[in-house]
Amino acid sequence: MAASPTQLTLKLLRDQGFVAEVVERWISGANIRKDLFGFVDIVAVDGKRTVGVQATSASNMSARKKKIMESEVLGLVRSSGWEIWVMGWKKVGTRWEHRVVEIV
Repeated sequence: MAASPTQLTLKLLRDQGFVAEVVERWISGANIRKDLFGFVDIVAVDGKRTVGVQATSASNMSARKKKIMESEVLGLVRSSGWEIWVMGWKKVGTRWEHRVVEIV
């Protein structure tokens, strides 16, 4: 089974000392996933920070960033002290590599 961006992100965050949980939910009647605030897949905390993470493939990072930047609630979430990251993954050979962009 191939690792999903969400699984890869959870492992990385936990390895870095974060407590991290998936906060997107499955809407069964519509067969869609709904992100927290419309753009957060994972919430991670480490005692100093609260981070909302959008986990995706490297090729979808710009589309995800655009979606977040257009969100009506981004300012409210950021002013509440949250950091917002887009974490993109791509496989290079046999290894997974990631890139993180913070939305400011």
